[in-house]
Amino acid sequence: MGQRPIVEWWDGLDEVTKKWLIDNPGCVVLPRTVANVVHQVSGGHVAQDQHGEHQLSAAEQSFIRAKSKAAEVSAGKRA
Repeated sequence: MGQRPIVEWWDGLDEVTKKWLIDNPGCVVLPRTVANVVHQVSGGHVAQDQHGEHQLSAAEQSFIRAKSKAAEVSAGKRA
């Protein structure tokens, strides 16, 4: 079972989890609670370590940083 790219499962995340990821774009290892949601939404195609955490790949980190930056820009337009 291979890893699914973040772009394939991002839209399936609930808003709370998306917000956490966007608010924490420098995170490299997802805490267990966030990793559990990601694992479920990805259909089990995102690896978790023995502690239930998930280490983000460089591509996942880049994707989340881009989403975070876009959210900042969007918030700036609303202000």
